Amino acid sequence: MPELMQFILSGVTVGAVYALVALGFTIIYNASDVVNFAQGEFVMLGGMVTVFLHDAGQPLPLAALIAIVAVALIGIILNKLAIEPARKAPVVSLIIITIGASIFIRGVTQNVFDKQLHRFPAFSGDQPIILFGATILPQSLWVIAGAVLVFTALWLFFTRTLTGKAVLATSNNRLAAQLVGINTNWVMALSFALSAAIGALAGILMTPITMTGYDIGIALALKGFAAAMLGGMGNPKGALVGGLLLGIFEALSAGFISSQYKDAVAFIVILAVLFMMPQGLFGRTFTDRV
Repeated sequence: MPELMQFILSGVTVGAVYALVALGFTIIYNASDVVNFAQGEFVMLGGMVTVFLHDAGQPLPLAALIAIVAVALIGIILNKLAIEPARKAPVVSLIIITIGASIFIRGVTQNVFDKQLHRFPAFSGDQPIILFGATILPQSLWVIAGAVLVFTALWLFFTRTLTGKAVLATSNNRLAAQLVGINTNWVMALSFALSAAIGALAGILMTPITMTGYDIGIALALKGFAAAMLGGMGNPKGALVGGLLLGIFEALSAGFISSQYKDAVAFIVILAVLFMMPQGLFGRTFTDRV
């Protein structure tokens, strides 16, 4: 029983990171129907910028805040320079643009910083907490709490605010949104800023546990995308649940099968779910009348 609980706690911690990445995907998808594969690089940048600012002598909270703001600005620049000029291009072309942006960001980071792995001190120390016979790091609680808080904030944003509804309206019909007075360019910029900021927060929360480096974004983007698809692309609740489930699948497969196959097992489970429910666990099913 303690062994199983240990795997579950580890899976929930990793899954919370995947959920944060998936929530970033959700924001961009809800605003533009585009899957932003540069989302993993936002996570990487959040951790890397915080590490180097902290090493330069900045207090950790200030370094983290500056990193979130800086990455949010990078998200806005990505939208302005890469996505907005190609707005009328097919969705596949926009996805390819985000992949190219991911490669570009990774290359620039490698040259500006370095190729080493880095970490900074945990927020609440490294003394493990005993829970049901298993141990969990205090930083893991920060990660889990961060995912829950971001999910709650996004749910309120999309369901209770005019700005959130404007984001959904822009995704549903951009021209109609413009006709009723919605500034769709501003909505897109806001969406990329929020998505990048959430990615940076994920990178900051996970770095004391997993460390960060210039090349971690690829895997995180794929896992975040898988989590978003599993839960139902565009659904914040689905992103949270999908991320947690993916993390638990990985931890259980690593514990009971082999850590070498944990990625494969997790994606096989996801593919099985998507074959049975292509819309994901919480996605909407659409029917076209002919």
